[in-house]
Amino acid sequence: MAKWTAFPYAGDYNFDAESVKTQWARLHAGDLEPVPDDPRLLQAWAHFHNGNFHQAMTQGLELGPDGLNVANKAVCIYANYLEKQEVRRHDLFWQVAERSAQHIQLQPGNVNAYYWRAYALGRYSQGISVAKALAQGLGSKVKADLEHVLKLQPAHPDAHIALGAFHAEVIDKVGELIGAMAYGAHKHTGLNLLQQALSFNVASTLGMIEYAHAMIMLGGDAMLSEANRMYMVAASSEPADAAERLDRELAKIALQDE
Repeated sequence: MAKWTAFPYAGDYNFDAESVKTQWARLHAGDLEPVPDDPRLLQAWAHFHNGNFHQAMTQGLELGPDGLNVANKAVCIYANYLEKQEVRRHDLFWQVAERSAQHIQLQPGNVNAYYWRAYALGRYSQGISVAKALAQGLGSKVKADLEHVLKLQPAHPDAHIALGAFHAEVIDKVGELIGAMAYGAHKHTGLNLLQQALSFNVASTLGMIEYAHAMIMLGGDAMLSEANRMYMVAASSEPADAAERLDRELAKIALQDE
């Protein structure tokens, strides 16, 4: 296996199984992952929140189906923010999508199994180009999984973010008319989903970033000022863990690029 890039802020977060359990509600306000009883699984999550993504993946996979969400989340966050090789990034997302499909077969009631399949396929689609992914039918799969998550868990903030971003990305690539007719994507639906995500999880740096990005794609110059304000809020946020730290640094980069 190729060597993983280290989390650049190693040592800034020092969770253990007990502190993860204590702070679970804050740490999982976005994905609403149920708090586990198994101390080994809590330790795998501690590795994740500390930025030890490879260890989180490895330990999660060792725990079988109950460890797949932490394993898949660790891979997705690592691939999205830290993996430098494009081909390797695509492979990692595809592996998560396949593993999540198996997870769904094993635990069909596990909400985040559907979410991580959608997330992985969505990021994979962005990597190969959204237009190409839509032509391959991946967009419909992403949309169906996210809508299923929201059917089971209507207040799932991260699913709102991902589905809102889906609507925005599709319209940005194919336009409002084709987006609506072929893929059921609508501008106002996308923006509303992102607004709802932030109403459910006001501290979501990821939600702020995706909302700002969607405003730029869908509103152009008319929404640029509000998008920049959202990026500034995200860039000044106080991260609770390693993943949120990576989100905050991404917001800072987005501000520099504007």
